[in-house]
Amino acid sequence: MGFKDEFVIKQIPYKEAINIVIKHHYLHRRCPVSIAFGLFKINNVECLGVITYGVSASSTLLKGICGQEEAKNVYELNRLWVDDSVSKNGESFLVGNTIKLLDKEIIVSFADTSRGHLGIIYQASNFIYTGLSRKFKDPVVMGKENEHHATFGHGLTNKQIIEKYGAENVKFVERSRKHRYIFFNCNSKRKSMLLKKLRYPILPYPKNTKAEQV
Repeated sequence: MGFKDEFVIKQIPYKEAINIVIKHHYLHRRCPVSIAFGLFKINNVECLGVITYGVSASSTLLKGICGQEEAKNVYELNRLWVDDSVSKNGESFLVGNTIKLLDKEIIVSFADTSRGHLGIIYQASNFIYTGLSRKFKDPVVMGKENEHHATFGHGLTNKQIIEKYGAENVKFVERSRKHRYIFFNCNSKRKSMLLKKLRYPILPYPKNTKAEQV
């Protein structure tokens, strides 16, 4: 019996997806979600995997891939979790069979170097590798440690965040660098057009046998 004979993918509501993400994903925090899908065994209601796509709160990210004119054409694949009872095929199965259901053509995702992640799933799914994110320090507000800075500080500069929450309640933490992967969800002609607009260099996939293969 093949993997797709045993499992099925279904679109799931925001609340269900977020509850699973907060409980199981290593970040344990909310993220912007425009559409989410769950992985289920056929004829079973228990969700064994979740993938979420959303519009990033970072305008820099949205504009940085293919320019301002394509900024509204970008989703971030921002959460991917599969239960340990499911084989590794579950992650690539979720990625490969949900991207085609999206209404945007540019999909970006990141693999966290602080976790030893290389983005093997994205490599297996034919994403383009465009290098590491730049070095940066993120503001962290006391009491909001599990919230992304783009959520509590949306549209605010670091100076404005300090003024809003108080200097004694704000610290700046070095952001771990992340491997950046991009997928063009379109036909070959349109893909060629987007490749010409791509602002990042296309690089060889990173390889490190000592790193966690995810």
